[in-house]
Amino acid sequence: MYRAWVALIWMILLASPIVLADQVVLKNGDRLSGAIVKSDAKILILKSEFAGDVNIQWDAIDSIQSTQPLYVGLKDGETIAGTITMMDGKLLVETRDAGAVSTTKGAILTVRSETEQAAYHAEDDRLRNPRLTDFWSGYLDAGLSTTRGNSQVLNFALAAKAMRRTTRDVITVYANSIFANNGTAGPTVTTANAIGGGVRMELNVTNRVFIFGFTDFLHDQFQRLDLRNVLGGGIGYHVVKTKATLFDVYGGGAYDQAFYSIPLTRRDGEILAGESLSHAFNERTKFSERFEVFPNVSTVGEYRTTFDANVNSKLYRWLSWQISFNDGYVSNPPGGVKKNDMVLSTGLHLIFGRTAQ
Repeated sequence: MYRAWVALIWMILLASPIVLADQVVLKNGDRLSGAIVKSDAKILILKSEFAGDVNIQWDAIDSIQSTQPLYVGLKDGETIAGTITMMDGKLLVETRDAGAVSTTKGAILTVRSETEQAAYHAEDDRLRNPRLTDFWSGYLDAGLSTTRGNSQVLNFALAAKAMRRTTRDVITVYANSIFANNGTAGPTVTTANAIGGGVRMELNVTNRVFIFGFTDFLHDQFQRLDLRNVLGGGIGYHVVKTKATLFDVYGGGAYDQAFYSIPLTRRDGEILAGESLSHAFNERTKFSERFEVFPNVSTVGEYRTTFDANVNSKLYRWLSWQISFNDGYVSNPPGGVKKNDMVLSTGLHLIFGRTAQ
C-alpha cells in the first residue's frame, strides 16, 4: 500500500508540469504548452520549458486554456483578472470575486501574467510620478574647422540640449557657443564670439493647456553684450498634439536685463508671444522651429524677436545629421551694432537617453 501511494505521488509530480501548463492551440492544429507571459493582441509570448520564449501570431490562435491567473485588458479600459478559457472567438475569465466574466477575442487589448502586470504597474507609476533623474534625453553637436598656410582660420561651434519629457511636464536645458578667428591678413582677429543657454519648464494643466517658465542667458562680444538675462513665463495651448506633430501657441511676460560693455545697462519689462512646431516626417527625419516676439512695455515701440529652426535626419540610432538656423533681432541695439545676428550651422548630431512613452 505504501509503495502504491509513493508511486501515485511520483506520477502526479511528473505529470504536474504538463497539467499545470497553459495550453495554446493554433488554427493549424498545433498544440503548445508553457506559461503565457503577455500579449498585445498582435503577438502572444509563451514561455515553454525547452524552447524558451515563443512568439505566436495572435490571429493564428484558435483556443487558449490557462491554469495561472492572467490580467486581460479590454479596449474599453476595463481589466479582468483570472484564469481564462478562449475558444471560437469567445473568452471566459474565471475571476475570484465576480465569478465568470465573458467577452470576445476582438475586445482584448492586452494579456499579462501576474509578473508582467506588476512590472506594468511599476513602470506606469514611474511615468506618473517620475524622479527628477528619469527620462532625460538630448543631443550634442560639435563642429571644428581650421586652416593653416596661405590662410589661417579657426571656426568652432558647440550646441547641446537635454530634455526630460513626461506626461505631466517638460524640462529643457540648452546651451550653444560659436567662436571664430582669422589671421590670414596679419594679426589674428576674432570674428565671432557668442555663448548662450537657458532652462525652460512646462507643466500640463490639462491635455491641451500648459503653463511655463524660463530663463535665458546670452553673451555676444560683437553685440557689445556682456550679459543678457531674461526671466519669463506664461500660459500656452497645444493646438495640434499628435504622435507626429506638436504645434503650440503661447503668451506671457518677461523681464529683460542687458548689460553692455560701452557701458550701458537696460532693464525692461516685456510682453511675450510665440509659437513652436515640431513634426516628424518619418522615423528618420524631423523638423522643429520656434518663433518669439518680445514687445517692450518699458519703452514703447522697441522689441526683440528670436527664431530657431532645425532639421534632423537620423543616420544611426545614436547619430544623425542636422542643419540649424538661428536669428536674433533687437530693434534698438547700441550705436554701431547691427540689429540682426544670424547663425547657420550643420554637422553631426550625437543623441543620448530616452523619453517617457
